[in-house]
Amino acid sequence: MSSFSWKSLQDAAGPVSRETFERLVAFEEMFQKWNRSINLVAQSTSGDVWQRHILDSAQLARIEPDARHWVDIGSGGGFPGLVMAFLIAERDGASIDLVESNRKKASFLQTVIGQFNLPARVVARRIEDSHALVSAPQIVTARALAPLSVLLDLSAPWLTSGARGLFHKGRDYRAEVQESVNRWSFDLVEHPSVTDPHGVILELSDLRPA
Repeated sequence: MSSFSWKSLQDAAGPVSRETFERLVAFEEMFQKWNRSINLVAQSTSGDVWQRHILDSAQLARIEPDARHWVDIGSGGGFPGLVMAFLIAERDGASIDLVESNRKKASFLQTVIGQFNLPARVVARRIEDSHALVSAPQIVTARALAPLSVLLDLSAPWLTSGARGLFHKGRDYRAEVQESVNRWSFDLVEHPSVTDPHGVILELSDLRPA
């Protein structure tokens, strides 16, 4: 597969070491094995995990190359949270919390963290119950989890305290933004997705009630 290369990872994420690329290749193989038994992602997208999930997640590193304290909510199969754990391992003192209440998926996340000694921690709670356990993240991420208005409600305790959100969204994102401004005010930057011609990464900051 042409996209399955160190160059494709660097094109998406920015500067990445050869070692990190090789670790992500090994993760992809491990993911495929687990996915056959516990359905971490839809089978319709499992044939191209590298392009559709790993590179799609990795582009957050280019958008935010310096942040060290991250939280990923609804981590599921590890996108973008686990991928970011591999990438921020190159940043001194960086870490990411992965919030996932599903026991099987949380077990997968924990197994990968242990296997690759990643700077990550699984918070096996519902998102609503995790805020007190995750202190002062700089970046909040979520992918394929919920409409933007729901994401803002779920992550408001962090986003109203100075964190910024990086949320993957598809072609209907403008309608989601419009719905969200009924409840919230925020600063918004739209980053075109490098893997999906119809997708964006929404960067939200300075969240406050409308």
